[in-house]
Amino acid sequence: NNVAIVRVEQIAPFPFDLVAEELSRYPNADTVWCQEEPKNNGSWFYVGPRFDTVYNKVGVNRRTVYAGRKPSAAPATGSPINHKAE
Repeated sequence: NNVAIVRVEQIAPFPFDLVAEELSRYPNADTVWCQEEPKNNGSWFYVGPRFDTVYNKVGVNRRTVYAGRKPSAAPATGSPINHKAE
């Protein structure tokens, strides 16, 4: 009852109105962007500022935080042990 998972299917063009509508349903929620790719290989650096724009538009003072793998030069570690740890 405490967690809502919302999936953003299309990020370009960014669906500002749909994201704003969904975020308004959870006014007290923390927002977390989660992705499988390393931080520098996924969508985080594209969507992060756009979430900030949505918050400004709806008058909410919060930020989206990133939850995922740390930045990496490769999308996979190349080591089964490291891969399992991630």
